Amino acid sequence: MAYNTIRYDVASGVATITLSRPGKLNAYTAEMMRELIDAFDRVDADDDVRVVVVTGDGKAFCAGADISEGVDGFKVGVDSELRTPDGGIDYSSDAMRDGGGRMTLRIFELKKPVIGAVNGPAIGIGATMLLPMDIRLASETARFGFVFARRGIVPEGASSYFLPRIVGIGRALEWCCTGRIFDAKEALHGGLVSRLHRAEDLLASAHALAREIADNTAPVSIALTRQMLWRGLGMSHPMEAHRVESRGVFSRSNSDDAAEGVAAFFEKRAARFPDLVTRDMPDYFPWWEEETYR
Repeated sequence: MAYNTIRYDVASGVATITLSRPGKLNAYTAEMMRELIDAFDRVDADDDVRVVVVTGDGKAFCAGADISEGVDGFKVGVDSELRTPDGGIDYSSDAMRDGGGRMTLRIFELKKPVIGAVNGPAIGIGATMLLPMDIRLASETARFGFVFARRGIVPEGASSYFLPRIVGIGRALEWCCTGRIFDAKEALHGGLVSRLHRAEDLLASAHALAREIADNTAPVSIALTRQMLWRGLGMSHPMEAHRVESRGVFSRSNSDDAAEGVAAFFEKRAARFPDLVTRDMPDYFPWWEEETYR
């Protein structure tokens, strides 16, 4: 796919995805959704990519949905396509799906870690797309806003799942019910981001963190770990975690990666893990039943 709204670059095992509509403050469109999903598909299919960094071009990370043409920027589906024969609405239709949620669910399903580098305002979908990313860094000048109620709509991007789990229900409700814009310090204090950086240092810091992961960890271990932790948020009992972890320990302790990791430790050298995500995921993966929109 040729990209019009993003840039996709790979260097030394790190893919950088840049939202690139700077004249529109990188406002989100259906085209951007499709391009981001395609880019994340490329990430999962490429064993040379170990980590992803997502950032914005210009002054903003993402100013939200592109509503420059009016309220149609919020709408999903075509009304006539969603009508049942009796004139009702088919809420199970795939055409009903929120475009932000399609994209954030793709991030959730990734086998590679994702670092968000928030270089400027992250509003609406610009804020919610950050939530399934594993690590979120921000410029000291970044701003955030879950502004949906101020626009007459509701949170999207599966944020009603992610946001309370990341920052707690009380803070999530405060941010969503007020719809106010808040600064980077409040985002840091609330746990939405883990570190603040000077604007000129942000991307380099994100890439340094990506390098730490890419240079020192086993890709299959990271793929399993990422899904274990995210999907563990929905577990109802620690026994569920114990089952998955036991399978993982058995599988990986008998792997070539584990033999290499131990050898590298004793030989005091960098490990060269041989297993690949596209080829060597264990036979119990995935351990969950895929959810469908219905």
